[in-house]
Amino acid sequence: MRFYLQFERNPRFVGWTSEGCEGGKPRAAESFDLLAADARRREGEISLVGPREGTRARRGFLGRRTGEGRKPRAAEASDLLAADARRRRGRNKPFFLTLHEIATKIFSAGFGFAHCGGLFPQVFGTRIKTRKRNIAAPLDPAAFADAVVLIYLENAGDLELVVKNVEASDLNFSRYGDTFFEVVFTGGRTQPGTIKPDEGERHPYSVLDCQPKREAILPSVLYIQKILRRKPFLIKNLENVMQKFLQSLELFEENERQKLAIFTALAFSQKLSGLQPETVFQSLLKDNLVAKGIVLSFVTVFFKEYLVENSLDDLILLLKRGKMDDKLLDCFPIARRSAECFSEHFTKEGLLALVEYNEKKIFEVKLKEMKTALTTQIAEETDISEVIQTAKQHVKDANLPDIEVVRILWDMLMDAVQWSSKNQQQNANSVLRQVKTWSGLLNAFCTSGKLELELMYKVQIQCYEDAKLMKLFPDIIRSLYEQDVLAEDSILLWFRKGSNPKGRQTFVKALESFVNWLEEAEEEE
Repeated sequence: MRFYLQFERNPRFVGWTSEGCEGGKPRAAESFDLLAADARRREGEISLVGPREGTRARRGFLGRRTGEGRKPRAAEASDLLAADARRRRGRNKPFFLTLHEIATKIFSAGFGFAHCGGLFPQVFGTRIKTRKRNIAAPLDPAAFADAVVLIYLENAGDLELVVKNVEASDLNFSRYGDTFFEVVFTGGRTQPGTIKPDEGERHPYSVLDCQPKREAILPSVLYIQKILRRKPFLIKNLENVMQKFLQSLELFEENERQKLAIFTALAFSQKLSGLQPETVFQSLLKDNLVAKGIVLSFVTVFFKEYLVENSLDDLILLLKRGKMDDKLLDCFPIARRSAECFSEHFTKEGLLALVEYNEKKIFEVKLKEMKTALTTQIAEETDISEVIQTAKQHVKDANLPDIEVVRILWDMLMDAVQWSSKNQQQNANSVLRQVKTWSGLLNAFCTSGKLELELMYKVQIQCYEDAKLMKLFPDIIRSLYEQDVLAEDSILLWFRKGSNPKGRQTFVKALESFVNWLEEAEEEE
């Protein structure tokens, strides 16, 4: 027999009921869920007529009128409704119960509604019991620090034994991670917001108590590495403590700052899992630390120690991860913040590789600026004399070598050409027109046979790498000769003794007829 609950005109199927079969009873939870769903749909109220006419119950869940007020069990509610179904309808026939009929049947069986005044109903007559919660113990970092210090003292600073005893202890590292690393670095707990030692026991085996040497500090780094492998969640606490100390470098002595720099370099060299370079490096760029030269001294020691076991490429990659590769000059006081001071300082410290890297980077930046400025002028068809003046000013300001200038000028001229993907003849005409139009710009900087030869090498490489220009090499060289950019001697030198192998045989063969003409003209003279 199907069992329905009639909500206005929308009956909802709950379950089966049949004589002698208990498995088909509708569950109480389903009945009550349907009632609650209908209540929410109808603006949150279920108005059921009570045992006496005209009596309305307030919204809420069904509950016993007597006892502790709990909801009727599944068996009780199902038996109640299923028995009524069998009595009134017979076997295997669907029947409907209206809300009034449900209320009448439930009230007559001793169930009622629990009154509730709030949004969520409560069962009347219930004894509200306070839910048991974990009682949080008050913070006691002093006791934790004393326990860690005691482990150091009992093992006489033997870090291998300290690791084992720390692992065997029941100390709450998740709560006192910062305190643990304060003990590792300073030998005891520090006062909140400063690096001053706090009251309590201390040990003489900390990082700051070591000699400012790589061999003395490396065991502490390896010790922390072992701790982090077993307790990786402590990496955040290590970052917090390092950030705190680096922001307070001015409060340390000179040798203590040196120890922190060596430790930081070794920490990244040993690749402590999870240690973020950005968190560490950005803590250094405080104006007061930079102005006093503290940051410059720190990074100098850091670079020296890191490059002992790592290459310059590793250092640059680390600086990029820490977003410091473009901020190296920011480590210098404002009065010394220049490329010359950078080169002078690190050359004096023996970091020539870093100086060369910085000079190369500055060179690339200046080349890019020059290329951008000239490309804009060429695209706007600015007067050639103005373009030449702009190029010379950039060369003077950046102290650019003449060879690089010639290469850049040719690249810019070719970048300004409107290339066609279909018409090869149109490409050839565009290139030759560009060379003829801007030959004066090339002529202004190709002032020697060496620079003319360098221009020919540049044209050779581009024609070799770009299929659109492969067949245009002899035409380009001839046009440059006619515009007095290339001299006859330079062309003959390239033809006879050119050193660049890229496509040389092909281009020599293509240029052979033009060279023969030059030689014949020379003999006639």
